[in-house]
Amino acid sequence: MKVIVVGTAHPYRGGIAAFTDRLATEFVKEGVDIEVVTFKLQYPSFLFPGKTQFSDAKAPEDLPIERKVNSINPLNWIKVGNEIRKKNPDLVIFTYWMSFFAPCFGKIARVIKRNRQTKCIGLIHNMIPHEKSLLDKLLPPYFIKSMDGFVALSKSVLDDVKSLDNQEKPKCFVPHPLYDHFGEIMERDEAIKHLNLDANYHYMLFFGLVRAYKGLDLLIDAFANDRLRNYPVKVIVAGEFYDDPKPYFEQIEKLGLQDNIIIVNQYISDEDVKYYFNASDIVVQPYKSATQSGVTQVAYHFEKPMLVTNVGGLGEIIPNGKVGYVVEPNPSSIADALVDFYENGRYNAFVKGVKEEKMKYQWSNMTDAIKQLL
Repeated sequence: MKVIVVGTAHPYRGGIAAFTDRLATEFVKEGVDIEVVTFKLQYPSFLFPGKTQFSDAKAPEDLPIERKVNSINPLNWIKVGNEIRKKNPDLVIFTYWMSFFAPCFGKIARVIKRNRQTKCIGLIHNMIPHEKSLLDKLLPPYFIKSMDGFVALSKSVLDDVKSLDNQEKPKCFVPHPLYDHFGEIMERDEAIKHLNLDANYHYMLFFGLVRAYKGLDLLIDAFANDRLRNYPVKVIVAGEFYDDPKPYFEQIEKLGLQDNIIIVNQYISDEDVKYYFNASDIVVQPYKSATQSGVTQVAYHFEKPMLVTNVGGLGEIIPNGKVGYVVEPNPSSIADALVDFYENGRYNAFVKGVKEEKMKYQWSNMTDAIKQLL
């Protein structure tokens, strides 16, 4: 079986690139002939809100990754499509997450399929972006029509795909597998020491790039609740701000939480991820909108309880009361759950639940589903 994955991958950074690398690695383990074709230009620099698009992590071992795709050059799309077509792969998987890439991926797929042999599958992280624009109505149908089938990472994303596909192509939902490449579980004290944190406090973690839809403002308001101030607890916000950080700092100052919220405004390297998760009691995702989140799968790997809001597909993989909380996206509901977590000592019971649930999210489930779809 010959499989080529087209999408973001090393040396690009971020959860979707890490997903591509890990998926390809799983195929290698299963003896599949696999290649990854990623971007030589992913975003024009003026469209990218962060400091850099690139990771400083080492390339995955024994994984053939070639940088070929220019996201804004149609002549390049034809060239890449022809190169892949001539290899006659059984399957090409396009890792899709935003409308910007629909023309690029759609054209490459159309060129590949001229060989009348290769099937093209869309592996859909997000079908409709969190921050919508006119392009989200115009561009996705072009991509959808070029695919032979779809794998969605949440039920809500699957519903979005169904709303755009009027040909009833094969499609399935497979939960986001574990991110298990960020290191091992370690003692809390070791992680606390590495991060230079005060061991007399407990910590809850807001992790990942900071954007408006992720609801950090809701968590800050919730943490101002007087009941939470009775506990030696602080919040760690670990991730680069893709929004203006000034309103968040002003909110923290207005609520008098300067000593209670630790801001780490930088992209967290793969090597450092383990310290933040191992140092924390609970991972909080107070999102205002969502499809699914790779952060939950990092938390599952490190066996940490979670709080998520009842939006998109987040609640699908967080059994409420077993591994953590599924609450409404407002400060009061978030505060009530966090108070319950500390007041009633839920940590050990939730960890037990996490250990049971994490077994559902093996990478082999994803590769098996892709093969069945093919």
